[in-house]
Amino acid sequence: MSHLADWDHPEPLSVDSAPVPQYGSGSLADLLPTLAAGMGVPGMTARIPELPAADRNCVFLVDGLGWEQLRNHPDEAPYLHALLGSSRGGTGRPLTAGYPATTATSLASFGTGLPPGAHGLPGYTVRDPATGALMNQLRWQPWTAPGTWQPYPTVFQLAQDAGVHSAQVSSPTFQNTPLTKVALSGGTFHGRLSGEERMDLAAEQLAAGDRSLVYTYYAELDGAGHRYGVASDAWRGQLMHVDRLVQRLAGQLPPRSALYVTADHGMVDVPFDEEHRIDFDADWELRAGVALLGGEGRARHVYAVAGAADDVLTCWREVLGEQFWVASRDEAIAAGWFGPRVDERVYGRIGDVVAAARDDVLIIASEREPKESAMVGNHGSMVPAEQLVPLLEVRS
Repeated sequence: MSHLADWDHPEPLSVDSAPVPQYGSGSLADLLPTLAAGMGVPGMTARIPELPAADRNCVFLVDGLGWEQLRNHPDEAPYLHALLGSSRGGTGRPLTAGYPATTATSLASFGTGLPPGAHGLPGYTVRDPATGALMNQLRWQPWTAPGTWQPYPTVFQLAQDAGVHSAQVSSPTFQNTPLTKVALSGGTFHGRLSGEERMDLAAEQLAAGDRSLVYTYYAELDGAGHRYGVASDAWRGQLMHVDRLVQRLAGQLPPRSALYVTADHGMVDVPFDEEHRIDFDADWELRAGVALLGGEGRARHVYAVAGAADDVLTCWREVLGEQFWVASRDEAIAAGWFGPRVDERVYGRIGDVVAAARDDVLIIASEREPKESAMVGNHGSMVPAEQLVPLLEVRS
């Protein structure tokens, strides 16, 4: 009978069983401080000990280029695939993106060198404690004072102040966005439309100083994954293009340079059926006691009405606990999901309940989030397919 009881009432996933990112030694937030330390920037420490110092460092961040997806596509990315052994200083190991594994959070972690609990962008959408409204941190809607929301200097700013030539080469669209300001500002911004132009200009900027820190970015791989999935021809075609771009940049490196290719997250394709896509807007149980639904399908922040947080936690654990790690705010913080510390100003941005997907499932919201709910490829949680990112290396 005990076996039957276990079958009827399976235990929810333990919060402590979630694979927490390697903050402090092997996360995306540790990359720029390590490179800056190698260039003598005051206050920076080499947190990723495997990386040897270089005078000129360029980071090419490819949105959505997950470690597992790259390993699974050797034919589409032969150049990148040949570099897999160079990842993380020749150890052949990936970095972890950080939680949640989503663009706004990861770019802020990358640019500031801080985990989400400190920089304060802990999700795709989070509640602003000052207004009680949801804040989209990728699109910065509704507008919020950037320096108040994220007050720490970026590593680019600190490097520039220390006499390192610092530059960003990206789409002109991003030049004046609040997210760029809080995550990537410092030095000079150079807007170029095509990937080829960005590679050529990144190489020029790398050569422009005796010590240089250059960042460049490509978004279209992620876009193809969201629209068509990482199993699609469109995604594979974008990966082939990325492979050629990296080879183009690597071939132009000036002396004493290191090129690092990394990403903000990986991605998983989620089937379009009720079993894999649980619709919050059509589920009265999940909606009970919930004032706001934040985050995204695989990494939810759930904000309860006053006094209902415990009931919401119990309900979400009962309904979703076999497929999601479901934690209270304090449990998620204590487990280190958002890093070793959470600043006071960030505490209320985190959901009363935090739900991170383990299985290939989503909590969609078909009415309030129609575009996001229609995406094929998704990311945000802590499983390897979305959490692990490469750190490929080419040196001159």
